[in-house]
Amino acid sequence: MLLAACGTNEAKEESNTEGKSDETNYGEAVDYTITGIEPGAGITVTTEKAIEEYDNLSGWELEQSSTAAMVTELEEAISSESPIVVTGWNPHWMFAKFANLKYLEDPKGIYGDVEIIKSLARKGLKEDKPNAYKLIDQFEWSVEDMEGIMYEASESGKEVADVAKQWVEDNPDKTKPWTEGVEDVDGVEIELVSTPWDSERASANVVAEVLRQKGFHVTITPVDVAVMFEAVANGDGDATLAAWLPATHKDFYEKFKDDFVDLGANLEGAKIGLVVPDYMDIDSIEDLPAK
Repeated sequence: MLLAACGTNEAKEESNTEGKSDETNYGEAVDYTITGIEPGAGITVTTEKAIEEYDNLSGWELEQSSTAAMVTELEEAISSESPIVVTGWNPHWMFAKFANLKYLEDPKGIYGDVEIIKSLARKGLKEDKPNAYKLIDQFEWSVEDMEGIMYEASESGKEVADVAKQWVEDNPDKTKPWTEGVEDVDGVEIELVSTPWDSERASANVVAEVLRQKGFHVTITPVDVAVMFEAVANGDGDATLAAWLPATHKDFYEKFKDDFVDLGANLEGAKIGLVVPDYMDIDSIEDLPAK
């Protein structure tokens, strides 16, 4: 705060010092803790790298719990306008519910730029179950579609599977391109391997519903990210719709890339990073104070 009557440099310096002392130390305010989600999730692994790479994050800790717990802490912080730093990603319904969220800039590029979500299939799926392969290969949708299902499930308390089924019924124009050239079958079994993230629960259940309408018997198996890649690579699972690239799941993708078929993007415009409410007066990861 500047003193209007000050005319000397000494007075100005005193004023500036006083102003700085009034600024919030966001590190102390959040106990030098980033509120995260499940251990092993792609964003968890990437945030651990960010803590190592950013000198100012030395001494910070990543609190790992669950997506639901993270969102609960975020909601409580926003309701009291308290500082909080969370691991965030799009698509996610929290961006629809909380309009005042922002990503912190990432000068070192640890979190990458815009992400895509890819579909991967086990080798041999095209030959064994060509109609399932074709439908999964043709599946693509938008961030808005995915977030809409996630938000509806969150607000209504309904199961994601039920909301996804209703979305398929309400959007035949969007699902029709997925089934072009796909023949009906009689009970052919398909296993989709996914992660327990709300975003992947949305995509898996939407595709599962469309597959069921074509006569497939579909199982969705939620697992840790590493297990998801390994399952498709060794043929224990038929396909996944949940590979975030080029940054989030880079290590897992590189490890198994020779052992599965990359079907390309099913969603473009995804993003991950550190997220704060916009009432916090910081714009970059480098603005977070060192411990």
